[in-house]
Amino acid sequence: MTGSTRSQVDPETVTDLIALPDTPLTGAVVQLIKPVESPSVFNHSIRTYLFARLVAARLGLAAGRDYEDDLLFAACTMHDLGVAPDGPHTQRFEVEGADRAAAFLRANGRSEADADEVWQAIALHTSSGIAERRGTLCVLVREGVALDFGGPMGNTYADVLSDEQADVVHAAYPRLEMIRSLTDAIVAQAAKNPRNAPRYAIPGEFLREREAYGRTRMEHACSSSRWGN
Repeated sequence: MTGSTRSQVDPETVTDLIALPDTPLTGAVVQLIKPVESPSVFNHSIRTYLFARLVAARLGLAAGRDYEDDLLFAACTMHDLGVAPDGPHTQRFEVEGADRAAAFLRANGRSEADADEVWQAIALHTSSGIAERRGTLCVLVREGVALDFGGPMGNTYADVLSDEQADVVHAAYPRLEMIRSLTDAIVAQAAKNPRNAPRYAIPGEFLREREAYGRTRMEHACSSSRWGN
């Protein structure tokens, strides 16, 4: 991260960068995920939304016209719900999180179509080359996650976020060694059931690399990425 400070970005820009949707669904999602995710994973989930929104603007997509902002928030912030320690842990974490998110949306009065759209975005967020073909929400979640990894998942939209803007976001939602924390959570979930760790899928490879080498290739790549952690 850079040495630039929050004072280099005007107050209005600061507010816009870290603003969250002011809707009942947003509040309900935060109440769901904050108690069950580590602070590091929670902050990663919020940053994913903030970064996805910048990608949307770059693509000329407008909230309320091309996507629903609170659905984007829901998909981004629940994308790692499958590693929460209170889950059943009987499927790979992407699918488990997608199932939990879709059930939550239905329970909160959202349509089956909304639930399915969020399900796809979460289930496919680790699937490069597939998520990008499955609609706006899938693209934005995938690219928001990629931006928060700082390079190893792709740099297509790296320039939508200046170093000064990144400092503002990270001041509000610190990284807290996110890469290690999230990898720990994925590996722990994968180790609980063979179905959670299919060969050549992200959770399966993370588990095998940690067992064999003590560190995943993703962790190694992120150590020299834009954010470093």
